[in-house]
Parts: sequence; structure tokens; C-alpha cells
Amino acid sequence: MAGSLAVTPPAWAQAEAGASSARAVRDLSQGWRFQFGPAPADVTAPAFDDSAWEKVSVPHSWNHIGAYAAVRGAETDNRQGLGWYRLWIDAPAAKAGDRQYLDFAAVGKIAEVWVNGTHVGTHKGAFARFRIDVTDVWKAGARNLVVVSADNTKPAPGSSTSEVLPLSGDFFVHGGLYREVSLVQLPSTAIDPLDFGGPGVYARATEISDARAAVEVRTRLRNSGTALRDLTLVTDIRDARGKLVARDSRPVALQPGASEVAAHLSVDHPHRWDGRADPYLYRVTATLLDGKRAVDGVSQPLGLRTFRFDADAGFFLNGRHLRLHGVSRHQDALGSGWALTPAQHAQDMQLIEELGANTVRQAHYQHADQWSDLADKAGMVVWAEVPYVTTPSLSGGEGSSALWANAEQQLREQIRQNYNHPSILMWSVGNEVDSAKGFGIKGDPPKPFALLKRLNAVAKEEDPDRPTTFADCCEGLGMMQTAGEQLAGTADLIGYNRYYGWYYPNPLQARADLGATLDKLHAAHPKLPLSLSEYGAGGAISQHSDDVGSGFVNFVGRPHPEEYEAWVHEQTWPAIARRDYVFASWVWAMFDFSSDLRDEGDAVDLNDKGLVTADRKERKDAFWFYKVAWSQTPQIHFAGRHYLDRAYPVMDIKAYATAPSASLTLNGKAIGDATCADFVCEWKGVPLRPGANEAVVTAKVDGRSIRDTAVWNGPDLERNGLRINAGSLAGLRIGTRQFGSDTFVSGGKPSVLNLVGFGGRSMAPLRKVEAADPALFDYWRDGSAFSYDIPLSDGVWNVTLRLLEPRKDASAEQALTVTANGEAVIAGLNVANAAGGPLRELVRTFPVNVTGGRLKLDFASTGGNAALAAIEIAR
Repeated sequence: MAGSLAVTPPAWAQAEAGASSARAVRDLSQGWRFQFGPAPADVTAPAFDDSAWEKVSVPHSWNHIGAYAAVRGAETDNRQGLGWYRLWIDAPAAKAGDRQYLDFAAVGKIAEVWVNGTHVGTHKGAFARFRIDVTDVWKAGARNLVVVSADNTKPAPGSSTSEVLPLSGDFFVHGGLYREVSLVQLPSTAIDPLDFGGPGVYARATEISDARAAVEVRTRLRNSGTALRDLTLVTDIRDARGKLVARDSRPVALQPGASEVAAHLSVDHPHRWDGRADPYLYRVTATLLDGKRAVDGVSQPLGLRTFRFDADAGFFLNGRHLRLHGVSRHQDALGSGWALTPAQHAQDMQLIEELGANTVRQAHYQHADQWSDLADKAGMVVWAEVPYVTTPSLSGGEGSSALWANAEQQLREQIRQNYNHPSILMWSVGNEVDSAKGFGIKGDPPKPFALLKRLNAVAKEEDPDRPTTFADCCEGLGMMQTAGEQLAGTADLIGYNRYYGWYYPNPLQARADLGATLDKLHAAHPKLPLSLSEYGAGGAISQHSDDVGSGFVNFVGRPHPEEYEAWVHEQTWPAIARRDYVFASWVWAMFDFSSDLRDEGDAVDLNDKGLVTADRKERKDAFWFYKVAWSQTPQIHFAGRHYLDRAYPVMDIKAYATAPSASLTLNGKAIGDATCADFVCEWKGVPLRPGANEAVVTAKVDGRSIRDTAVWNGPDLERNGLRINAGSLAGLRIGTRQFGSDTFVSGGKPSVLNLVGFGGRSMAPLRKVEAADPALFDYWRDGSAFSYDIPLSDGVWNVTLRLLEPRKDASAEQALTVTANGEAVIAGLNVANAAGGPLRELVRTFPVNVTGGRLKLDFASTGGNAALAAIEIAR
């Protein structure tokens, strides 16, 4: 071994000896022809005429799914099946013995490849890089035809994709050549390009101290010829400035086939990769020499760090405790789908950095090389995941041998291709693998444990240094039928996907219920490091709530007001932050993303739990909450900016601040101070004047003044009146009439007309209400007694109530009485009889004289509950 820096390197080594100087790589992004659907038998032949096909460039996907709309538009393309690509290449000349490889960074979901009419390879899996040696059919220095079929058929028993992960999940698998394609030309003896798509060079620190880091670098070599080759392998480590800090040079005698050579190097006084604080990177380069000529080279990142997970104390990086708080991210953007550009990857990372996150969960599959490079440089701690999602089978059992082989292949690909990224600190071997019944899979619940256990073993074979983990959906909840297998403890770590405040009963108890659940799970598995791998709620920036505690929470429907999403995060983050044993938490999710199971909020085919919209244009209130809560510097920010035109003459004003308290002025008038508990400062019932209202919030942190401003438009009740969308968590606009969300109410409970299950599966026959404005009857306030205490200026107002009887078996004895400021305005009303039957609108209007600035409406019903859908008040 030669590692001394005292030896002056020869002239050839003083030049940059990375992959770029040794490898001939040709980008194949331009000139493709594309067609979706069945193709003639001769589609792979050179003589086939593709002139009528669409001209496309790579990255490309034919799928465009997701929109901020109530229904799918013409831009939607959710087709699943076969897409065909053809490309003519004027190939570069090659030396005798050179090998030609087609390099695909990813193809969704199954790829078949032909060159010059000959089938050359198949790859099953939508997320990993793969390379195919096409030398035997390639015409160097001549024109060549490449044909690729990409198959993203929806998995079903017997389908082409039924044995390829993932089989199901709450995300859309896009089809196409959605990452880059290139031609790689290598000599017959080179660093192995066929090692599960990996770089062929794998570095790990076997010892790290302040004085020294011992680094082992394994290089896989491939001799594609027929004779022994005597070459030299040089392994360098350079610091961030490019200075050589360690070298190993050794002769290698390469027999035909694949082999591996290990080099052991030492770095003095190592500069550690220290997460967001100091993401320092070395580079390790392996160069294969024939004499003094570099014939091949590969350069990889090297981050020197130590880390550990403790079941009680959490996560430690380089001996220092670090609370990991971050987000999950899908490789998905509105209008692009999965065909993301480097600029889009960079934009995503910039937004995550702005948020203040220090960890990212790659959901639910291998992400692009560029993304992991960005994570290394940003200092993010990464949870990387294989796409074992929901189930191992579409028909029960533990999954077929073919599916197991595919799962193992995808995991080995992921680990080898990402082995050198210092940001990746854990390999996830599954996500919600026992949730099949929640996705409508028929028959007995599949048994996910055996495959989970096998994948855990594979991960340990590939990388014994990093811990394994997986994300659990169902332990202890009892809300979904499973096979009842014990999954916790299968991997070294565990993440729990838990949605208190959203999917579970009693949503307004989110903080207490989450805390109690985490404590219970920690007590059940006291030696197992625990994280919260998913939590959150849906949020639509065009839907708004005036009172998040009053309306019906429709977690798989509409509306999903932005304010409620923010409230869920405001409640759940303190429960997480107060528990040191929770080594990490990941918000679900950073960005809204495509899912054809979703028809919710203000979107179609989008999961709207993101902190940022799918087009990356709007940061939601929950984003600003975390930007403040995770900030290292003084921050203050008003919530509720998207709700510009207010429905009511009073509002609860909220700001997020790192200060202990904050002061509010509105229209130049001091409103007062508020305590900022857990970063949330709130002023209740602040009066608004008609038109623009200018708000200023100020605070001091360590002697530094911080401030923010906002404008909200108050309603003109004298001209437009006041309207309440009873039972609904969000307001509603019908023509020129603006309804606020259910507010000013006590008693009763919110109810829903139709509760549609996940993926559009209805939990009961759909009901319709005969009404002038049916949208007002999607929700209502239901109960035997409830009241509204509404702020109104004095004088005479006309009040209109929109009532219904939602129950077909309602009692004929039901009778409703309504009083306004203590005076009866409706007495003994049987709503069903008066409306002509159930599920029909009944309108009642009466005048009231308001004094003292309040209108009190009391509803009392005997013989059955009252159901109120809306209140409209006008002069």
C-alpha cells in the first residue's frame, strides 16, 4: 500500500483523474419519438416508420396528473400501460475492444430495450439506474436505433406489473423515460458499470477520530475481454479544495469477468460531515491505469461522520445530540410529474432549507442521483426507502418468489447506487406494508412480515454500517384489518405514520392523543429507537376556516381549509418536541403530490398535505409555522394571508413568532399583547372595518425588533349581509354570496351528507338534497339544542334559515323551536312534514331587531334532532 503524501505524484496524477476525464459519456436527451399504446409487431425494426410519432426530449413522461380544480381537465393524462420510444443515434467511433453501454437513470415502471432490432435487456422497477451492455449489436461510428418500451400498467392480478414493487400506494407511478439516458463508452477493462447500476466504487470509514480517519475503498473491476490484463489501480482522496490527502496505488492482475479490489487509506485530522452545521465533503476517486494512461475513472462523494441512535436519548451525529425534524418528499411537481429537471430538484432543496429542516425522508422509493447529491451538500440527514409499500401481494399471502426477487433487486440497486452518500443514514425496507385492506385489496389480509424480514437481511448484507428502519401504519390502532403480524423490531429502528387530528376519531384532541400514543409505543418497545415518519393534514390555500374547532373534518373529501392544516401542525409539533426519545419526525409532506386516489380540498388527483403547493408557488400557513419553530434566528410571520376577503366582521388574528410575546396593531390602533405559546401568538375576536384592514405585529428577541404586516378585507354587512355555512369547516362562495365557515356556535355537532372513503369508495349510498343550492347541504349543524351568538350592528335584520331533515326514519313527533334574542320566531316545526319529506330544503325567514351588537339564535328540537345547513342575514 502506498499512502504517503511525501511522495510526489507523477505528472499523470497531478491532473484531475475523475470520471469525466476518463469516461466517454454521450447525452441522449434529444431526438426521441414517442407514442403511447399498442404498437405494431415491427415497431422495434429499423424500417418502421415513426415519423408520425410525437417528438419528445428526455426526461419525459406521458403522464400529467393533478390539478387545483374540482374535476379533471383536458390537461390530465393518467393513462397507464405501454409507452414506446425510438431514437436514432449517430454513434461515435470506438477503439477495438471498447464496450458500449446504454445507461438509463430510471424508467417507469418496466423497461424493455432493443438495439438495431435486437432485444438487449429488461429492467423491472421504476426508480433505479440500470445499464445494458449493447456492444454485440452496436455499430460504432455508424447509425444505430434504440427502441424502449416503458410499462406502467396499474398492478392487478395477472398484469405485467403484478410482481414488481410497488403494488399499491397513495401516489401515482408515472410512465416513461423520466430520468436521463446516456451512452457510455468504456474500454474492455474498466470499473464495473454493471454492478446493480452502482458506481463500482464504494468507500466507508472504518475508524474516525479527531486525529485520523481510516477509509476502506472497494472498487469493482470488470474485464470483458478474454485475456489477463495487468493494470494499476490508483485510489485518491481529495479534500473540498481538491488537495490530495490520501493515496493508494497497487497493481491489479485482472482475469476475465468481475473482481473486487480493496484499498485502505488514512486521512489525518479529518474534517467531518456534520449535517446542516458543516456538510463537508471529500472526494474519493478510483483511476484504472494502463501504464501511465488513465483508461477509466470514477469519482464519488465521501463524508466522514459518526452517528448513533439511542432508544431513550434520540440521535447523535459526531457525538453531539441532534434533534432531527424535517419533511417527506415525493419526486413530483405539477406539470412535470416525475420528469424533473436539475433546476426543479434544486428548487425543492432550497425550499426545504428555507423551512429549517435538517432531515428528509425519500418517499417511498429511490430518488434521483441529483437529489441525493443535493442532500449531501445541504447537510440533510436522509431516510432512503425501497418501494415495498402497502402489501407484498394482490391476492393474499406473503408474496410470490418473483416479487421477492424483484424487491431484493430494487433494494440492492438502491443501496449500491447510493452507498457513498453521507447524507443517507438509514435504509428503510418498507412503508405501511400491512395496510392492504385500506387500499381495497380483496380477500384475506396479506402477510407482510416475511418479506420485510428478508429485505432487512439484504440491507444488512449490502451495508452493515447503516441501520435499517421501516414505517408502520397500524400497530395498536385497530382501525384497519391486518394479518396481525408483529412488525416492530424487524428493523433496527422504526417510524410510525400517525395522523392525529386527521384520520382518527376526536381530531380536536390531536396533541394529547399523539403524545399518549408515542409514550405507549415507547413503553411497548423500550429498546427500539422510535421516530414519527409521517404526520399532517390536508390544506387548500383557497379554502378557509373562521373557526377550526366547529366544522366537520372530512379527511378524504372537501373542504380542507388551510387554517385547519396549520392548526394540526401547531398541535402536534409540541407533542413531538417535548419527547427526546423521538429521534426524528418527518412532516407529510413537503409538497402536494399526485395521487389518483385523491379528490379532496381544492384539487383533483393531488394529495394536499404538502406545506407547499405542487407547483411550488405558494407556501401554506403550516410552512410558516415550521419556518418559525425550526428557526435559529428571530422570526415572526402572520398566518392567514391567503384568506384575504373575510366573511365575518371579526376575526382571530394569528402570528408565528420566536418571541415569548408579540404586540398587534390594526389600522393604527393598538389591539394589545399576546403570549406566543409554542410559537403561536393569537388575538381572538378582533373587529374588522369594511374594506382594507392593515395589521402590524411586532416583537423583541434578545433586544432585536422583528415585525410583519398583513392586510385583510372586512365585509360590508350593511350591503352584503352575513352568511354562515353551518356544519362546514370552511366557507363557501355561491355566486356573489359569501358564506363563512361554521362559527359563533355552541352545542350540537357538525354532520356530513356523504362520507366518501379513500380512493373514492363510498361508505354508504350517496345521498342528494333537493335544494336551490345543494352545496350548502354537504354539511349541517345537528343536535337537539345548539346556539349561535353572532356579532351584528343594531337594527332590524332579516334572518333566513336553511333547514333539512337528513333522516329517512325521522320521527313524526319531531318539533323545532327557534328563538332570536329570547323571542320565539319558529315554534313546533316538523321539518320533514313542512319540506315534503326528508332530504329536502326547508327555508324559513323572519325579521329580528338586534340590540347590544349581538344576535343570539337558539335551536331546540324535541322528538329528534334539528339539522341546520345555513344562516343568511341581510338588511
